[in-house]
Amino acid sequence: MEKEDLVSNNPLRALGLEKEEGAAGRRVGLVMARAGLGKTAILVQIAMDSMLRDNKVLHVAIGEGVEKTRAWYEDILDLMNQEKKVENFQQVVDEVMQNRMIMTFKENSFSAATLEERMQDLSQQGIFKAECLVVDGFDFTEADNASVLNELKSTMEKNDLKMIWLSAVCHRDDERVSANGVPAPCHEFDEVFDTVLLISPEGDDIRLKTLKCSEACSVDAGKYLIVDPATMLIKKA
Repeated sequence: MEKEDLVSNNPLRALGLEKEEGAAGRRVGLVMARAGLGKTAILVQIAMDSMLRDNKVLHVAIGEGVEKTRAWYEDILDLMNQEKKVENFQQVVDEVMQNRMIMTFKENSFSAATLEERMQDLSQQGIFKAECLVVDGFDFTEADNASVLNELKSTMEKNDLKMIWLSAVCHRDDERVSANGVPAPCHEFDEVFDTVLLISPEGDDIRLKTLKCSEACSVDAGKYLIVDPATMLIKKA
């Protein structure tokens, strides 16, 4: 299997993630799950899919170090290679990793303004011009989240980003949901997101459910993909 096959055979094709060109295709996505159920693994696979399609991805890790975040990518790539047997694997890794940069923030120091300032510095210095943004560890329980999310959407437009994906922790004992079924603490920000995915244990399976999806998606809300519980790799349903 070659790099192009990894793209075309990726189960994430069902979500239409390749349809992100131009203003109409811009996407703000969200991955939700209870604590410890694999949000970062899913975000990394979404980022990897974009990187394999030659997009520049900035991975923002809030509350985690560079080495731990880098290890997620290395582990996911190794698992993909074990499963797919990629030809010239190390060459593919070296090529794809040129499309990624990791940026870290302490939990109390993240802001959309600071992120945009750093992104512009990297771009103006010719170091890295992000096309896609992944934000892992954002705290949706803070009071000013609505303004922060709106600032992120503004950053997306000003920097011509194709997509922003975030992660959020939900809790089993909190029954608040939006009209689209998006659980707390994100139920009040439903309108911000074009796509919302929920990692949900179902018996012996782990499902990646689509709670909400924009017109750019090729899958309806309510559909799901399967996640391998041993590796957290996404499978076709």
